[in-house]
Amino acid sequence: MVRNGRAPDGRQRYGCRDGGRRSREAPRSQAYSAAERETILRAYQERASLRGRRRVFGVSPTRVSGWLPKKALSLPPLASLLGPPRAEEPLVLEWDELWSFVGRKARVAGVWVALDRAKRPVVACVLGDRSAATCRALWEQVPAPWRVATCYSDFWEAYQAVIPAEQHRAVGQETGETAHVERWNNTLRQRWGRFVRKTLSFSKSDRMHGYGLALFLHAYNRSLASP
Repeated sequence: MVRNGRAPDGRQRYGCRDGGRRSREAPRSQAYSAAERETILRAYQERASLRGRRRVFGVSPTRVSGWLPKKALSLPPLASLLGPPRAEEPLVLEWDELWSFVGRKARVAGVWVALDRAKRPVVACVLGDRSAATCRALWEQVPAPWRVATCYSDFWEAYQAVIPAEQHRAVGQETGETAHVERWNNTLRQRWGRFVRKTLSFSKSDRMHGYGLALFLHAYNRSLASP
């Protein structure tokens, strides 16, 4: 056994010259508790990278990558966090799409969002390209009470092909009719480095990209529901 650098928490690492096996001095003897895992995953939603969490918490990126799918798959449906719409106000949805990267910068991935103007929660969200098929998938995810809402979007042709004409309003940014969903896009980019346009942080797979977005959406909607 020979010395092989130090772990993020400062403990000495060792390596076997013959077998290549590595170990560390006084390894962690207990599994992470549920509270510790929750804290580390919350840091995942605050623009902390996998290596950043390793430097702060001493947890390996591989371990966190294993926790993330389990947490995302255990989340309830997004619609269950909405509650009933406000009866005293007309229903209005603001639609928009933003792009990010998956795997490499040459591979663009889109995020489509429908946001309730009154309470500001995200009522539906899908990942995909900028086609009408992805827009239709978003429309199909909109809960029934919001299907009668007036829908404001930009002039992208996919919206006109999917949203019923009597409900759709195509407008420019200068009108302010899509200001809330555009502000939400900025919130997402500020909280998650992988959604920033000019960045070196991006997801390596569509699956992990979707899991991370699911964590953010549920945390965001819960923050609006809390008193």
